[in-house]
Amino acid sequence: MHQRFTTLADYAVTNGAQAILFTCSAFGSCIERVAGQNASIPVLKPNEAMIAEAVATRQQIGLIASFAPTLVSMPPEFPSDAQPQCALVAEAMTALNAGDMALHDQLVVDAARRLKADGAGVIALAQFSMARARDAVAAATGLPVFTTPDIAIRLLKAKLS
Repeated sequence: MHQRFTTLADYAVTNGAQAILFTCSAFGSCIERVAGQNASIPVLKPNEAMIAEAVATRQQIGLIASFAPTLVSMPPEFPSDAQPQCALVAEAMTALNAGDMALHDQLVVDAARRLKADGAGVIALAQFSMARARDAVAAATGLPVFTTPDIAIRLLKAKLS
């Protein structure tokens, strides 16, 4: 898998990429290797910018994922003093794959409400595919909601400026 990521990054750089943003946090070690081999350009994991911004709030973070392995790989990326409360909504991924966007969003909202009731002060949506539910989660909980694509792109723009 490491070689596949290296090959993909080499292709992107050869064809003029000024930065690389990967979109699956399950491949952290592959992304880190690519970053080490391409120090002249920004290479980001999909969630590192979101984690930094959520942690900076100094609030209890509620982390929602629709893919179970994310809740194994992602929490160790948080500082030890900012471990998130986690919620898995695998049914949301099933709904999304079936084209039922409304059910997907409602399941994410329901998980966010539970996390808020358990003390979360901010919500982080772990997958890029969950970003579509950001506004619904914010409206339902009244909490700040962090998504990976928005924050990662903002960080890339800053690094490229």
